[in-house]
Formats: sequence, C-alpha cells, structure tokens
Amino acid sequence: MTKLKLANLNGKPEIFHSIQGEGKNMGQPSVFIRTSLCNLHCVWCDTDYTWNWEKTRFAHVKDADPTYRKFKMEEMIVSLTLEEIYVEVAKTGCKNIVLTGGEPMMQLEELSALIKFFNTKAADYFFEIETNGTILPDATFEALIDQYNVSPKLENSNNPKKLREKPAVYSYFATNEKAVFKFVISSENDLTEVLEICNTYKIPNQKVYLMPEGTNPEALQQKQQWLIEVCKKYQFHYTDRLHVHIYGDKRGV
Repeated sequence: MTKLKLANLNGKPEIFHSIQGEGKNMGQPSVFIRTSLCNLHCVWCDTDYTWNWEKTRFAHVKDADPTYRKFKMEEMIVSLTLEEIYVEVAKTGCKNIVLTGGEPMMQLEELSALIKFFNTKAADYFFEIETNGTILPDATFEALIDQYNVSPKLENSNNPKKLREKPAVYSYFATNEKAVFKFVISSENDLTEVLEICNTYKIPNQKVYLMPEGTNPEALQQKQQWLIEVCKKYQFHYTDRLHVHIYGDKRGV
C-alpha cells in the first residue's frame, strides 16, 4: 500500500486549506500537502521540522536560542495512505493542490501515485509542486504535474554549491514550459547570484519571480520597494509572501 511521509502538525498531517501566498498563482485558494524530509538544510529554513533531526550536525539560525532543540524524526513524520490524504483534501472542496515540503520530489513515486489517485476522483485537479531544483522528475511525474515552482537555494542558505546547484536539473527546468523560478532575495549579493544563475542556465526573465526575504510584514516591506525596482529593471516578476501579511509566521495556514 502506497503511503506518503507528511509533516506532523500537532498530531495531524500538515494538510491545510489556504491561499497560495507566493509566485505565479499568488492569491489562488489552494490545499497544501506538506511532505517531510529534505535533501538540503538551509540555515534560515522555516520548515526545519522536516529535516533538522536529533544527532545531525546541521546548523540553523535558531541555534542561538537556548530553547531551540532539534527534532525527533519519529515524532515529526506521519505516514498516510492515498485514500487518507484524499479524504482530508476533499473536505475543502478545493481543486488546486500544492505539494510542498521539505523537498517533496524525494517521494516522486508516491506523489505520482497520489496524483493518479486524485485524478480517478475528478478530472479538474491542478497540481503544483514546490521544489528546490535539485532532483530531476521522471517521465511519469512529468506527465502528471501541472506546474513546477522551482526555488533554487543561494549561498546564503549555507548549503555547499555542489549540493544546492545541479546543472542538469536547472537546465531541464529552464526549458520546461511548466516551470517557473522563484528566488528569495535578502541583499544585493543575492541578486548578483540570481543574475549569474539565470545567465548560466539561460533562464528566461519571464520565468523568474523575485521575493523579499522575511517572516513578518515589516521585514518584507523594508525590502519591497528596492526589489520592485530590480524587477522593473530586469523584467522579472515581483512576488510577495501574501500569507505572511495575512496570517503572520504560522504553520498550517
């Protein structure tokens, strides 16, 4: 029986009905299915409960907080069958599904089975996936997914370049009509790195979304005007973090 490893939110799988707060479909009512596990370990990650396990050496900005603790892997993962996931999603009546994580493409085979299962229930589901752009989809998944939201990690993530930048994967998504790229920008150094990536992998400007870094409205607004001017200069899209403005830095919303 196929099961998917999902993030545990207070004893329940992290499946929630909200709006897409970022990128191409910003403002779209969506159901988020948050998978556990990740192959990168970003120092500023806001979903560190999907990978920062006890007895690992990964660093995180919260390490400076004396109350912060790494997570017990067995406590933070819930394994659900496809039917159990469908039942939770169907309660919302929403047909736009966002597969997020962690890094959901670590469970490609299970996600393909999930999409196929949903498609037996209705023909109008739309699936988008949030990915760090380090894993190539297989032919089965490529045929099933509707949109890739590729979010390459930059040097500020504290991941070694050989882990975060996979040339074959970036090139694949650069020419994939279903893919858009979303970059989190904190400083001008980040922008320089983004421009280098776009030039190296020939990523069309119209596929690029720049988003300010921040976990509260004030932090986002501080970078907003500068980043909008950057987008105007390079003909990139600007995207905010709409859910942060509405709900704050909270899980499951």
